[in-house]
Amino acid sequence: MISQIFILSSKGDHLIYKDFRGEAGKDAVTVFYEKVTALTGDQPPVVMSHKELHFVHIRQGGLYWVVTTTADSSPFTLVEFLNRLTTLIKDYCGSLSEKSVRMNFALIYELLDEVVDNGYIQTTSTDILKNFIQTEAVTSKPFSLFDLSNVGLFGAETQQSKVAPSAAATRPIMSTRGDQGGKSEIFVDVVERMSVVIGSNGVLMKVDVEGEIRVKCYMPSCLEMRIGLNEEFSIGKSQLRGYGAAVRVDECSFHQAVKLDEFDQHRILKVCPSQGEHVVMQYLLSDELPSAPPFRLFPTIERDNGGRLLMYLKLRCDLPPKSSAINVSVTVPVPKGSLSLSQELSSPDQKAELRPETRAVHWDIPRFPGGAQLSALFKLEVPGLSSASMMEVGPVGLSFELPKYTCTGLQIRFLRLTPVQPGSSQRWVRYVTHSDSYTIRI
Repeated sequence: MISQIFILSSKGDHLIYKDFRGEAGKDAVTVFYEKVTALTGDQPPVVMSHKELHFVHIRQGGLYWVVTTTADSSPFTLVEFLNRLTTLIKDYCGSLSEKSVRMNFALIYELLDEVVDNGYIQTTSTDILKNFIQTEAVTSKPFSLFDLSNVGLFGAETQQSKVAPSAAATRPIMSTRGDQGGKSEIFVDVVERMSVVIGSNGVLMKVDVEGEIRVKCYMPSCLEMRIGLNEEFSIGKSQLRGYGAAVRVDECSFHQAVKLDEFDQHRILKVCPSQGEHVVMQYLLSDELPSAPPFRLFPTIERDNGGRLLMYLKLRCDLPPKSSAINVSVTVPVPKGSLSLSQELSSPDQKAELRPETRAVHWDIPRFPGGAQLSALFKLEVPGLSSASMMEVGPVGLSFELPKYTCTGLQIRFLRLTPVQPGSSQRWVRYVTHSDSYTIRI
């Protein structure tokens, strides 16, 4: 049972507040933000309590999405509800951001009135709610190739998707009450997040790849879509087919609307997509990769004659030559008390800085071509530098995005619609891999 729902900006601004049962005061918003900002670390606990009030929250689009409850409700149910609520609002508003929420506050309040009644969840179905929602979405200015600030993967701000088709995926779903001028389009994204630990000897110690196939549909009349995966796609080692380059995952799950009668023989998913965004398939690969990890680091850490700490880093990108990584950020923890940083970088588009609050050097690389190698020399002034303090250097963390690339090798062979759509209908398939956690020990 839900007592309150509220949405806060990253700075704690109140964007949306809805009290369903009057069991807690509006000061609960302030209490939550004080608790979440008082904690150390980047990921506060999903569930927190204050007296008899429980807070359950997620972070999406740079915002805090929070529900409160005083009953013994299942936290897993509330987290799932929040995730579905963010998807629902993204479908109706087009994207998730502070600007979008502010512009569409009336629409969001109308959605909340239909989704929750007296604290009880009614529905989160985009199609069902279209029969009751009357408020039209307010969108930002039309897409322009000269303004690429809000373009990305289903609304995410990513550099690899700065093209017109990506901007089209951030518009609201088409209304059944009239023509909103939208095209008949389907977007299919294969998104993977990788977690990697590489030892100081360069050996891959741990790897996990979590992937999903997302579908966002703007075709109200589409009866069925057939998604063809790699013919050599296998789930578990026992299903390896013995021909072609195997694309293997350890676990796989499907949306309840997916029909699998052609999956075993032909690796085809059949789904009747409703308007909006849906995850039709999720998969997991653990302990191995079909190719080398995308990055390898060659560090040299020493002390010079002047007592300064020298860090010489060579970073190699092991992607195929036609691929590239973008938004690469290298974080190197350094000894406590590091005062200043001088640097020599291999190209002028890179930048680096010492951030005392995180006690780390941050090296940012906007674009990193596959097969290339970049280097950086950092000189740090560290008072009282000793052998013990030099042991505080590392491990190195990397964050990056790999457009048009999947670590598992999963590909979409074809997208077929039944019946064939009249007029101009378009289908877009995109691939992207994100770093969830990429750690290199030195």
